[in-house]
Amino acid sequence: MLSVYEGFFSGGARIVHSDVLLGLVEGGQQWHRVLSLHGEVHREATTQRMEDDACYRALTAGGVDVTSLGRSAGLVDGTVAASVFSGPELADTARAMAGADVILSLKEQPLALLNQGGLPRRPVVVCLHRSDPENQGQALDELKAAIADGTVVACVCCAESTRDAYEAAGIPGELLHVIPNGVDLLRFRPDAAVRLAFRESLSIPATAPDAPVVVFAARYAGMKNVPLFLRAARAWLAREGGGHVVMCGAGMTEDNPALWADIEVAFGADRAALGDRVHLLGVRHDMESVYAGSDVVALTSASGEAAPLCLIEGMMCGAVPVTTDVGDSASIVEGHGLVTPFDPDAIAFAWSAAVAERDAFGPALLASRERFSRTRMIAAYADLLDRVVGDVRDELRPGVSGQ
Repeated sequence: MLSVYEGFFSGGARIVHSDVLLGLVEGGQQWHRVLSLHGEVHREATTQRMEDDACYRALTAGGVDVTSLGRSAGLVDGTVAASVFSGPELADTARAMAGADVILSLKEQPLALLNQGGLPRRPVVVCLHRSDPENQGQALDELKAAIADGTVVACVCCAESTRDAYEAAGIPGELLHVIPNGVDLLRFRPDAAVRLAFRESLSIPATAPDAPVVVFAARYAGMKNVPLFLRAARAWLAREGGGHVVMCGAGMTEDNPALWADIEVAFGADRAALGDRVHLLGVRHDMESVYAGSDVVALTSASGEAAPLCLIEGMMCGAVPVTTDVGDSASIVEGHGLVTPFDPDAIAFAWSAAVAERDAFGPALLASRERFSRTRMIAAYADLLDRVVGDVRDELRPGVSGQ
């Protein structure tokens, strides 16, 4: 099987998809490779090279062959960087597709390539990870064209909100299969030693009541509603004298002038007094440590989210999830955390409540681990892909087609 990525850059969809591929390869029954349109992308004020990406390194270390068309471009949410491909690029794509029974498209953007004429005809499964198809530029049109052509045979939706949104946008419901996100439960778990080490690395006391930590794990993008998070952080830090806020993800660094502008607006005159308790960590490859060291995992997104990976990873490490009602977020945290309106003061109070009730949420978080298991997710993908491959082979078997 061949997976086609738009590029290797920080984001939950790439983490989930890459983990699925590794799990399917580990099972020994499927062979996978990856083709990336871009070898380097520039987004969220960060240059991200394929070879530096944690997903790329995990895939190649796991025996998955990864190649690239070598493009370098800036990508913007909801757009395809380019839909015109050269002869050599199409030839490389054709060679990559030739040995595959099924093509997996990570989100709908790679369909701009896969819909090009002259490429080998293979059934395509599109993996959808957002809940705003209308904000994906021409990618939705590419998806509809591939479905009309008979190329797309199934779509995997990581959330119920994804299925509902794409069906409302005109995608046939029978093609939409929901497989909720899952995480590695051996990696994402409460760990007192890891918690202590992370806090010590930032000079934060280990005792939560005296030094509560809120983590915001997101790339610097409009849909993440960073200004709202920062306004809530200012209100919370002013009230919680020992509190700390950790921001990590692409663009969450001191090198991002747009982020600094947001901080200036949100904190104003309080920046000097409160700013030393805001930690900008950028892209981290040890998120299990960040979450284990935190008490609350926060999400303030306004749109686009489906099944946010940060909420799942965070609460599996013992952090209480506090989120706005976007995508499947409310159903994910039900009984395990809190849902807030889009109001900074309400969010700040919810963070304090989550810290105070962290021990009370503990049993529910532990009891929910199986629901968010990577093993469950990979088994569901394997079942769907096996059925797609079986259907393809049945169509090729003499005397079967048309029965």
